[in-house]
Amino acid sequence: MTDLTLNDGRTIPQLGLGTWKLPDAQAPAVVRRALDTGYRLIDTAAIYRNERGVGEGVQATDAFVTTKLWNDRQGDPAAALDESLALLGLDAVDLYLIHWPAPGQGQYVDAWKALVDLRAAGKARSIGVSNFLPQHLDAIVDATGVVPVVNQIELHPRHQRRDERAYHERHGIVTQSWSPLGQGGDLLRDPAIVRVADRHGRSAAQVVIAWHLAHGFSVIPKAADPEHMSDNFAALDLTLDADDIAAIDALETGERMGEDALAM
Repeated sequence: MTDLTLNDGRTIPQLGLGTWKLPDAQAPAVVRRALDTGYRLIDTAAIYRNERGVGEGVQATDAFVTTKLWNDRQGDPAAALDESLALLGLDAVDLYLIHWPAPGQGQYVDAWKALVDLRAAGKARSIGVSNFLPQHLDAIVDATGVVPVVNQIELHPRHQRRDERAYHERHGIVTQSWSPLGQGGDLLRDPAIVRVADRHGRSAAQVVIAWHLAHGFSVIPKAADPEHMSDNFAALDLTLDADDIAAIDALETGERMGEDALAM
C-alpha cells in the first residue's frame, strides 16, 4: 500500500474505503472486511450517520480514520467533533475535514480556525477540507496561515478538476477523489476505458482507480460488496502506461455527479 506525504509531515494511505450511503448496521462488518482485505484508510462523515458502525469496525486496528464536519455544525466544530469521537469510540481522528464550504453561511473561515485549535488539542491529528474551491482555500489560508493537508473533491475521468488540482499542487495539498468511478455504470462502459481494461486483462473499475493512483491522488471508492472491494483493491498493482493515461485524460466532459460547492 502506497502512502502519500501530507504537508504536516504525516502520511495518508493512497487508497481507502468510502462509506457514503453505507448503513450504520452494516458498517462494522464492511469495515472489518475492508481492513482484512488490506485497506487502511476508512472515510466517513457525520452526515453519513454511520460513525458508530465505522467505529466498531476499526476498533483495535491501526486504521486511518477520516470524518467530517457537517454544514450545520460550522458554528461549533469542537462539540461536533466530540460527538463524532464518541460515536467512533476514538480519542482522536487521523483526519478531520470541513465537509463543504457552505459560503452562504459565512462560517467556514471561523470553522477552519476551530479545526486548527482541535489539531493543537490532539483531537484531530491532521486537518483538511472537502469540496473547497480555490477562493475558499485562499480565504482560510489567508486567515490562519494553515494550509489544509487534503481537499477531498468529486473527481473522475469525466470531471477532472484540473484547475483545482493545479492549485493543490502549488500549495502542497493532497487531492483526494470522491465518486472516483463516476458512481459506476456508464463511465465503466466507456470504450476508451474498456480498451485499456481488455489490454491489461483487468476490470474497468481497476483501470479507473489506477488512473487516479497514477496521477498521485488519494482515492476512496465505496464498495460494500466483497468482490467489488477486492477488485478495487487490486488496482494497487496495476501500472498504466503513458498512452493509457492519455486515453483516460481525454474523457473530460465536465460531467458532475454531486453538488456544486457554491450551491451548498
